[in-house]
Amino acid sequence: MIRELRTEELEVRIYPKRLDMGNAAADIVANRIAQLLNGQEFVNMIFAAAPSQNEFLAAFVARTDVEWNRINAFHMDEYIGLPENAPQKFGSFLKEKLFGHVPFHTVNYIDGNVPDAMAEGGRYADLLLKYPTDIVCMGIGENGHIAFNDPHVADLNDPLKVKIVDLDFECRQQQVNDGCFNKLNNVPLLAITLTVPALMAGKYIYCIVPGKSKAKAVYHTLYNKISKQCPATVLRRHEHAVLFLDDESSSLIKY
Repeated sequence: MIRELRTEELEVRIYPKRLDMGNAAADIVANRIAQLLNGQEFVNMIFAAAPSQNEFLAAFVARTDVEWNRINAFHMDEYIGLPENAPQKFGSFLKEKLFGHVPFHTVNYIDGNVPDAMAEGGRYADLLLKYPTDIVCMGIGENGHIAFNDPHVADLNDPLKVKIVDLDFECRQQQVNDGCFNKLNNVPLLAITLTVPALMAGKYIYCIVPGKSKAKAVYHTLYNKISKQCPATVLRRHEHAVLFLDDESSSLIKY
């Protein structure tokens, strides 16, 4: 049984199991792509890289009805300074889960190893201007971040599209909790991230957030005042945003 509710503009869909949630999100995203391609040549999409996206990405990449060669793909953040072949790099994660399996028209990586990270941010911001975002597929961090916009660096009205940020303790600890790194000291301190306005500029946002560890962040997203203290609260202002939850991540919701 699917439960549905709305908090301001944000549509919330709750599924019994994590797999059900991922499959449903893939269906809805694929249908939106098809609808958009009826009126435009290409669709520009931004993807999150995190274990929370696994079920969605697996269901999405398995679809045979998506016109992959008419999609320009982007990702929303990248660590600075990890070795080129590090599996923890978000570009590597998405290549393994998605980008390496289907024939996108273009795949646009953020390079966290360039000598000038600010210039790389500028390059990527220019790409986002050239290819305005149609669809954002994202998650929410345990501290309420979206992309790497942790509360202490988030700006809901950021003038930049891409910027360099330092990661807070809770964000870095989540990377250990998720099994991406063995210990906190191995998690990079800096990253390149798309800003809150860059994500909100997407015409459609599909936010996939499973698991017990995200229940508090989901609660704050739905009930806290919209502010940088929980950056994900800004989703409640977007007129075409859908939050996908499972029984565990929705466990603190009031009915």
